[in-house]
Formats: sequence, C-alpha cells, structure tokens
Amino acid sequence: MSDKFSEYANPEALVSTDWLADHLDDPNVRIVESNEDILLYGTGHIPGAVHIDWRADLNDQTIRDYVDTAGFAKLCSGHGITRETTVIFYGDKSNWWACYALWVFSLFGHKRVKILDGGRAKWIAEGRAITKEVPEFEVRQYMEPALRDDAGIRAFYDDTLEHMREGKPMVDVRSPGEFSGEVTHMPEYPQEGVLRGGHIPGAKSCPWSTAANADGTFKTAAELRAIYTEGLGLGDAEEIIAYCRIGERSSHTWFVLTHLLGYKEVRNYDGSWTEWGNMVRSPIEKC
Repeated sequence: MSDKFSEYANPEALVSTDWLADHLDDPNVRIVESNEDILLYGTGHIPGAVHIDWRADLNDQTIRDYVDTAGFAKLCSGHGITRETTVIFYGDKSNWWACYALWVFSLFGHKRVKILDGGRAKWIAEGRAITKEVPEFEVRQYMEPALRDDAGIRAFYDDTLEHMREGKPMVDVRSPGEFSGEVTHMPEYPQEGVLRGGHIPGAKSCPWSTAANADGTFKTAAELRAIYTEGLGLGDAEEIIAYCRIGERSSHTWFVLTHLLGYKEVRNYDGSWTEWGNMVRSPIEKC
C-alpha cells in the first residue's frame, strides 16, 4: 500500500495504477470507467474496463432521480457485478464523474468500491496499456440488492433548507464565480437554465478541484485537512452537506470528506443549484 494512502482515514478507498495493473485479470474485480465525456471510453480504455454512462445508466430517464433497485441490479448483473465484486472506478476530470458513479453505487449499499488515484489521465500518462476492445462478462445475478437508501448520504431540498436554518456547515464546491453569483454556470460551460445566481446562505466556498493535484491524484491527508478541517473549520462530529449544480462535483468532495478524511455525517445535495436557484422562495446570498 502506498505510504500516501496509509495516511487517509480509509486507505482502502483508493488503489494505485501499479495495483490495478496487477489485478486486471482478477475475477473478483470489475473496472468501471465513467466520464463526463461519454465518447472517451470508445477512444481507448483500461483493458477489461466496462463503461457506465452517468446519464443513460445511473439516472432514471423519465424523472430526475436515479435508477431504482431493479434497474441498479440489472445494470450490475449485465456487467458481471455481484454484491461481492470489488468495483474500481476511474475516469476523466480528476475522477470527478468516477466519484459520482461511486456515490450512486453507495446509495445502494455496495461496499466494495474504490477509486483509481489519478484516474484515466495518470494511467495514460504512464504509458500503460489501453484497448478499444469492449469486454463481455457472463451475466451474474446481483443477489439481494439492497433498497436504495437516500437517507444516509443524500440530501434533498427540504433537508438542505432545514440544515441551513439550523446553521449547520455546508460546502459549495462550485467555482468562485458561481458562488458569488457573477455567473450561473461553470467556466467554459453553457448556461443550463438556472434563473438566479449566488449560493445558499451560510455555505462556504471550496471548489472541488482544490482537493486534486495537477496530475489528477488526490492531495495528501495533511493537505486535505489543511483545506477542510483547518481552512473551512469542519468538525469531525458535524453534519455536513456538500452541493454544486447537479451533485456531480460535490460527489468528489463527498468522497474526500467521507473516505479520505473520515467525516462521519456527510450528505450530497444532488438537487444542488439547478434546483435551489430555480426554487420559488428559496433564499440565496451573493457576494
């Protein structure tokens, strides 16, 4: 295990590129690529990796919600994933979307989930093998799928409103311009229909990418504590909500706070600013 990994609250939450290279043929491991750019997988991917499209595979196609228990079990079974399979997630953008996929798997109680530190970029930068071959695995029954449990790690609008009124800590992981209200979308991205800019009153700004190094790997435990524990003043016993625009960037911060720093009560508000910024009478702040 990497010395860096051993300093995290949950060292098992990450694997190195060396570790993954040694486990490409492990029948108990399934590698999942999940990207913002859904076309990247087809240009070449880690041998044996399957593709999970966050739009088509993880989200319900008629309501704004995630797939139900039956849909999740079908997705996993089709990729040969059982409740006992260790799933290694990786992707583009410093594993931003890989963390989102891992968070959704966690809603269903899948415990054996890990992130490839450095993701797609690090694997390719090291000159490791990639392929365009799409693997096929024997369909395996995803036995006894747990009902999706939103309560523990997911926050809804009413939860977040109450959280705000009680003055509990919130982390806004969007860009500084989005937080201030200067813009209503990510830099270099299109406007997505949000009517008002700003942030939830009382939230603290800490862009998700603050936790990542230039090569896409996670910063050390000491560096992360300096950012979140010391910089934001987050306490171990506090209830924390993270949010962004639809919950994808904040899932990266959720992973950092939960798995790498060991905070016990962290929820991801996936409705985030696309909901809050359009909700009638929802309070906002600008700066």
